[in-house]
Amino acid sequence: MLNLSVIIPCYHDDEKLAGLLGQLQKMPHPPLEIIVVDGGKSQTCLEICTQYGAQWLGSEPCRGRQLLEGAEKAQGDAFWFLHADLRLPADPLTIIAKVLTQGAVGGYFRFQFDEPRAWPASILELAIALRSRFGVPYGDQGIFVKRDAYFAAGGHAPWPLFEEAPLVKGLRSLGHFQPLLEPIWVDPRRWQHEGWWRRTWHNRKLAIRFSCGTSPDKLAEHYRARRP
Repeated sequence: MLNLSVIIPCYHDDEKLAGLLGQLQKMPHPPLEIIVVDGGKSQTCLEICTQYGAQWLGSEPCRGRQLLEGAEKAQGDAFWFLHADLRLPADPLTIIAKVLTQGAVGGYFRFQFDEPRAWPASILELAIALRSRFGVPYGDQGIFVKRDAYFAAGGHAPWPLFEEAPLVKGLRSLGHFQPLLEPIWVDPRRWQHEGWWRRTWHNRKLAIRFSCGTSPDKLAEHYRARRP
């Protein structure tokens, strides 16, 4: 089995983190290591990591920098980047190992909303699948990558938003970047809080402004102002 490092950026999401670490602990093929990079430098987060046998790193609250710090610390042959509020399939490490041993430089899981769902969820999932195939899959889709390919592609950008965009572009230039049919379930609470279409429209506006050259730091200010 592939030696896999799981890297999780976290910022005041302790309850969700505990749930994710519990899932990873029960995997039939556990990862080599789990590294939690805590942008909140929380004592509670440290205690949760200790409880579940994960490494804890204190960091500044910038997701791109957190991911880079985790990757620099990691010892595995491949990295799997997860957000704290995800629900995982039953044996994802076997799926990742199969894809990487068949020659892909990396890949990502299919985005699917967790319960409770609303009727827009299926439409948005299809749109996200198309965006990911022809554009950039985001960090909540469980991006995984071979260690050498990650550093050859330049790693995550040290940005608070869209930090995976240059990484994915670099990986696709290096080799095959595999989209999986296997889903990873994303917590819908922010869509419920803001409204399914409203949040989607706000996110699209951020992506358009990013593609037009607006700095990720500036965009992050708008994003944080909307968070529940």
